[in-house]
Amino acid sequence: MEKLALVLWRERELLETLLYRLEVEQLLLTNHRSDHLTRAANDVEAVLETIRQTEVLRAVAADEAAAALGLAPSPSLFDLAEASEEPWRSILLEHREAFTSTTNRLTDMAETNRDLLTAGWQAARAALADLEEPTTYAGDGRAVGSDRVARLFDGSL
Repeated sequence: MEKLALVLWRERELLETLLYRLEVEQLLLTNHRSDHLTRAANDVEAVLETIRQTEVLRAVAADEAAAALGLAPSPSLFDLAEASEEPWRSILLEHREAFTSTTNRLTDMAETNRDLLTAGWQAARAALADLEEPTTYAGDGRAVGSDRVARLFDGSL
């Protein structure tokens, strides 16, 4: 049970780190700081990879704890807690609650970041579309290029 508790603490730390990295990404997006956005996205991906590796360790530790408690393999954290005696019961339930809370926060943060990325992509696409030669239509329906117009281009785009 101790091995499982250690892995759960590590996983909680990683989820908090992921939340931090997503928040940094969100700050960059809201402040239109695309110069560091790739680094922020790479940081998020690195934490996700470490979480994936830790999930394997958690699954192994949970199966070992389940076997010791007479449970079937791949138990839920709630099932492990219910089958455990104190203090493990309280410890596992506390981990479960923390995972639920952090996961909800992560979901909200990821959705907000996705919305910000989509809005930025649409704005960039619209800006690039404005640079193309405008097209109008003649009375018979054929496309006719309009007169070229001088345009200023903001290099920061």
